Amino acid sequence: MKYEPIDPETERIATQVLDAAFDVHRELGPGLLEETYEDCFAYELTDRGIRYERQRFLPVKYKEVKVDTRLRFDLLIENRIVVEIKAVEKVHPVHEAQLMTYMKLSSCRLGFLLNFNVVLPKDGISRRII
Repeated sequence: MKYEPIDPETERIATQVLDAAFDVHRELGPGLLEETYEDCFAYELTDRGIRYERQRFLPVKYKEVKVDTRLRFDLLIENRIVVEIKAVEKVHPVHEAQLMTYMKLSSCRLGFLLNFNVVLPKDGISRRII
């Protein structure tokens, strides 16, 4: 399946998002709770002047009805990029599916699943485009 390329401004922001993730991992390493990584990641985004929303609730449209759910994702960056943070031993397909669902529901084409419980930060990054 071929996708349209991501626009240059979103790519620029995505690079800053990954730089922030690398900085958090470099400073903290693996082994902490997900919430700790999210707090520090949010600090890095703020420090870079990147706008974001944390723990955003997503309504679900079901048969033309908007259903208020407790469904929420970790971060929405500049209304363009969904970021889901994990601190797990292994990323499972359900984590990937979760990210993709959040991207569809928020109409964001780009998303990152960031797992901080890895030795090398690059091994904890999953980039998805829809």
